[in-house]
Amino acid sequence: MTAHALYVTAAYAVSALAIAGLVAWIFLDQRARRRELAELEASGARRRSDRGGSSA
Repeated sequence: MTAHALYVTAAYAVSALAIAGLVAWIFLDQRARRRELAELEASGARRRSDRGGSSA
């Protein structure tokens, strides 16, 4: 393998790992936010969009 091919392969590998890490982070953060939202709703907190009345 030439030095150029090794460099390109390494660049693709690092990029793929970085993207996979970001995707994993997004999914883990989503689970945490959903858990927090469920806890808030269980404690009686409601969303502003659930309020009755007209919006101005």
